[in-house]
Amino acid sequence: MKDKPTLLSSKPFIFSTTLCSDIGLGHAPVKYPRCRFDSQLTQLLAFETVNDAELLHTVDDIIAQVRADGDSVVLALTQQFDQHPATSMQELELSKEALAEAFANLDEKVKLALTTAATRVQTFHERQVQETWQYEDELGNRLGQKVTPLDRVGIYVPGGLASYPSSVLMNAIPAKVAGVTEVIMVVPAPKGVLNPLVLAAAIWPKSIASSLLVALRQ
Repeated sequence: MKDKPTLLSSKPFIFSTTLCSDIGLGHAPVKYPRCRFDSQLTQLLAFETVNDAELLHTVDDIIAQVRADGDSVVLALTQQFDQHPATSMQELELSKEALAEAFANLDEKVKLALTTAATRVQTFHERQVQETWQYEDELGNRLGQKVTPLDRVGIYVPGGLASYPSSVLMNAIPAKVAGVTEVIMVVPAPKGVLNPLVLAAAIWPKSIASSLLVALRQ
């Protein structure tokens, strides 16, 4: 019986400083062009926009405008980026009834899947809930931990190019389980079009308890 080849050869890896690098893999070295690796790495890092200075400047500018002029800027930028037809902030807010209607219009199998997922997410996070506790030590000092949920949180759910109802469930449900009173969700609506599955996920009883705003596309 022949011995099985090992994943790595006994000889050490050799990284050449020339155009190509020889890497020992199995019983034969693999040649990989260094220039190709460098270019692909550069492309991969370029996809990540978190450290894009121009983008960060644009975002900072938007935040400054909103802080200065409030809803009028939010409405104008929503029209600009999403080509949304709304002419007032009231048109960007959806009621519980609209969310309930979105859920009611789903296929029964989709309703079951959404409800099952929501129940599982809720059950998991209920096991994470921390309690307030305190005790008095032998010196008379009162020590403990006080857990206080936030009054209000905001969550962003992608919805322009794809449907992510899971983002609703996995962000809103933990907040409600933790005791957050009000959860405000924002979702993009290109040309005023809303994703019904995302809206349906927001009606889950332990999820969104307040309103839904259609805001700027990320």
